[in-house]
Order: sequence, then C-alpha cells, then structure tokens
Amino acid sequence: SVGFPPGHPPMRTLLGVALSARGGRYGNLYLADRRDGRPFDERDEEVLVALAGAAGVAIENARLFEQVRDGAEQFQRLLLPELPAPRPFTVAGAYRPAAVPGRLGGDWYDALTLPDGTLVAVIGDVIGHDLRAAAGMSRIRNMLRALLYDRHEPPAEVLCRLDHMGRAMSDLPMTTACLVRIAPGPSGGDGWNIDWSTAGHPPPLVLDPAGGARQLGGEPGLPLGVDPDRPRPGHHRSLPPGAVLVLFTDGLVEHPRRSLDEGMAELVRLAEERVGLPPRRLCEELMEHHPGGPRQCHQHLLVAFVEGAAVAAVGEIE
Repeated sequence: SVGFPPGHPPMRTLLGVALSARGGRYGNLYLADRRDGRPFDERDEEVLVALAGAAGVAIENARLFEQVRDGAEQFQRLLLPELPAPRPFTVAGAYRPAAVPGRLGGDWYDALTLPDGTLVAVIGDVIGHDLRAAAGMSRIRNMLRALLYDRHEPPAEVLCRLDHMGRAMSDLPMTTACLVRIAPGPSGGDGWNIDWSTAGHPPPLVLDPAGGARQLGGEPGLPLGVDPDRPRPGHHRSLPPGAVLVLFTDGLVEHPRRSLDEGMAELVRLAEERVGLPPRRLCEELMEHHPGGPRQCHQHLLVAFVEGAAVAAVGEIE
C-alpha cells in the first residue's frame, strides 16, 4: 500500500489497465486482491480490459456530449440580436439554455426602432429543435426586419407579406409569432398607441401602472406557413403612461400538470405582483418564477421600457 493514504488496507496483488478511447487517455482502472485470495490471471485481465474499454468510451462520449451542448448554446446565443437602446425606449433581453443539453430551437425575439420613431417588438417560434429550425428562424427574422423598414404598415399586413414570402421559399418551416408596433399617441397626448397581430401565438399581457395585469384579447391569426391567402386580424389599443406590454410564448404557461388557462392565470398573477419593476428586473423575475413546466427548452425574454410606457416580451424555445 505504499503511496496510498494512511490507513489504506494492505494490498497483496494489483491489476491495472489504462482508461482510453479514440486515442485519448483518461486515467487507469485498478483491481486489488481477489476475494478467493488467488493471484490475478489472464482471464481477469481480459475482463478488466473490457471494463476499462467501456468506461473509456463512456467518458469520451460524455466529453463529446458536453462539446455539442456548449456548441449548440454558443450558436443559439450568436443568433440573438443586439437590442437597440435609442430614447425614449430602453430594451432588455434575457436568455437561458434548455435543461436538455445540445437542444437547438427556433424561438427568437427582436426589437427595433423604425425611421419614424416607432418601436417594433416581436417574439416567435419556428417549429423544430434542430439546426434547420435555428437557420429558418434567422432567415425569417431578417426578412421581417426588411419588411418593417421598407413599409410603414400595421403588424397584420407585415405578417401577411412575410407569410407570402415564406411560401415562395418552400423550405421554411411553420412559424408562430406576435408582432407589436408602439407609437406615440395623438399630438399633445402623453400615452402610446399599440397595434398588434398574432400568428398562432398567445396575445400580449398589459401591466397597468396603477396595478393589475390582463391579457389582451382579439381574434388570433393562423401560424405562418399554413394559409398565406387568409386575411390576418389586427388589433389596436391605447396604453396609459407607464403601462407595460408583455409578449410571451406558450412555454411560459404550459405545464404537464396544469391546464393552459391555469398557467395563464398564474403568469398574470406573477406579472401583476411585479408592476413597477425596471425592464431588466422584470425579465429576470418572470424568467425565474414563470409557471411553465421543467425547462426542456431554451427560454427567451425581452423587455423594452418607454418613457411613459413600456413593452416586454417573454418566451421559451420549444
């Protein structure tokens, strides 16, 4: 037992082999003293070599799995936009990788200030959990940005044009989205006007500065890629100064042991308790305490604060 800690049991015989796989060396595997007291033989060595080989492959696979996970997470982070920070808007975003390692997703958020000074916020989900979904998400996001800059149209019209562009590119997967445009209210007013349209996506929440939160209603639209020729409903509402608009994906309210309505009611309650928080803090709180189930997917969250009003977007990649 020379070289072992004090008190280590004495060893009379020792058999050791290297732990290796695919040219990598990860340590050694040792056996000491057979129970029957006999010395180790060739059969023992064959068994130990087989065990060490299996262990080496398992270690190598674990290392490769970790590399895939880290690469997928880095790729997902590279796809996140650099959010704008022009006055009177302050935009904050948050992202958490899925608890399932290496799982890519097609969810995204974005916010941009248009030349006319209005703010546009969007959150969406390209169906799928692979590189195709992530690549499709990037293409759709870029097409949407181009449409928003090119035409000053309501969100419903923009989503309709995006849907027709997607049909021309037949390899794009089905996508859900919620698009919101925020503009100053009537001249001399201190409120804000919002126009929004959904494509298979939950409508936003509104947090009232006086307290209270509610989900906006309005007729939903079909996901992008289902029927581009069908008209898309659009909705309009005024926001009082200090109001907060929250966009979210269904992963924030879906739970295997709750109904969707129960999850929605819980999210409204959580948001109501956090009225008045700054954008970054609101992101962190809703991301941390949302009523959705275990984090099988990536989670995205976006909050934009406007002087006199605010906008937030919350989402989870499925």
